[in-house]
Amino acid sequence: MRRVSVRPRSGWQKKVESHGLIWHTVNGQPYWNESACYRFSARQIDEIEAATAELYRISMQGVQHVIDNNLFDQLGIPQFIVPLIVRAWNDEPPALNHGRFDLGYDGVTPPKLFEYNCDTPTCLLETAVVQWDWKEEVFPRADQFNSLHDNLLAKWKDIAPCLNSSVVHFTHFDDAAGEDTLTVTYMRDLASQAGLSSVGILIGDIGWNSTTRRFVDLANHPIDVLFHLYPWEWLINEPFALNIAKSADAMCWIEPAWKMVLSNKAILAVLWELFPNHPNLLPCSFETPSFDHVRKPFLGREGANISVVRNRQTVAETGGGYGEERWVYQALFNLPDFDGNRAVLGSWIVDGQPAGMGIREGDLITGNTARFVPHVLD
Repeated sequence: MRRVSVRPRSGWQKKVESHGLIWHTVNGQPYWNESACYRFSARQIDEIEAATAELYRISMQGVQHVIDNNLFDQLGIPQFIVPLIVRAWNDEPPALNHGRFDLGYDGVTPPKLFEYNCDTPTCLLETAVVQWDWKEEVFPRADQFNSLHDNLLAKWKDIAPCLNSSVVHFTHFDDAAGEDTLTVTYMRDLASQAGLSSVGILIGDIGWNSTTRRFVDLANHPIDVLFHLYPWEWLINEPFALNIAKSADAMCWIEPAWKMVLSNKAILAVLWELFPNHPNLLPCSFETPSFDHVRKPFLGREGANISVVRNRQTVAETGGGYGEERWVYQALFNLPDFDGNRAVLGSWIVDGQPAGMGIREGDLITGNTARFVPHVLD
C-alpha cells in the first residue's frame, strides 16, 4: 500500500462534473483529490475482499443475535419500532442490501473494522463511477478494485420484479452541500436503467393520508416503494414515525428497518462480545477502557462527536449533535501516516458480495471534508 503523487488531469473539474460530481471542492480545496493515488498489490486487494466478506458474515450474525436476545434497549432502539425491525429481518423484503465498511489498513496486518455504513452510505458516485473514469484515462492498463456500479445495477434489476410497483420514490433532506442529492440522483439513474420509474421528493414534502393510511407524495399519489437517504434513527424520531408501522403492509422501504441495528455503532461492541479477538475487529466495549481508544456515539454521521484518547489524554475530537444516547469505546488503530495524510478504506458490499473500494484521507478523525483519493492495483 503506497501513496504516490500524480499529475491532475487538465480540466479535471469539468470531467468529474460530467459524471455528476459537482461536490468536488470544499472551501476552495479539492474534495476529489487526483493529485495522488493509492497503489495496492493483488495480495492486498484479496485480503481486503476477504475481510469485507467476512465482516458481512459476522454482521448478519450480529443482527440475529440482537433479535434473538432482544437487545434493542441496549442499542437504544425504541420498542415501538422493534416489531417492524423483526418483521423486516424475517420476511426479507426486496432490498439492495448495500453498504460500506470503513476499514483501517496498513498493507501488512489484517484490515480492521471502524464501522459499517449500511443505512445511508455515501461516497457512492465517486467510488463507482468517477474514480473508474479517472483510472481509464490516467492508468488505462492498470486495474482497480471496483465493480460497484455493475453490482448495484444488477441488484436493482434483481429486485425490480419483486417490488409492488414499477414506480420508486426517492427521498432525502435538502442538504446544503449537495452530497445526498448527488447520491440519490445516481441511485435514481441506476433504478431507471433497471426499468423502473422514479419520483424525487424531499423528506419534508412527504405527506400522510389518514383515510388510506398511506404516505403520499405532493400529487397525493401513494408511495409504494421508498428509497430513503435519510437515516432510520431520524425517521423514527419524526412526528410521522408511528405511521411507518401503519403503512407497513402496503409500502416497501429501501433499505429495510433491520439496517437500523447495523447502523448503530453499539453493534461494534456486540460483535466484539460475539467474536473476541477476531482478526478484523478492534476491541470495543460500552465501558471506558484503560487502553488508547476512540469514543464514538451510538448514532452519528460524518465523524461527528468523536474523541481520540491516547495515554488517557484526548488528542483529537469533533463537535456535533450526537452522543446523548450512549457511547462505545473502540481500541485506537494507528492509521499509516503518509506525510500527514491518513487513509480510511471504504470497502463496499452489495448483497454479500464485495464490490469495490473508495479511499478518504484526513487527520486522526475522518469527517465530511476528508479528501477522496482514487486507487489502482500494481
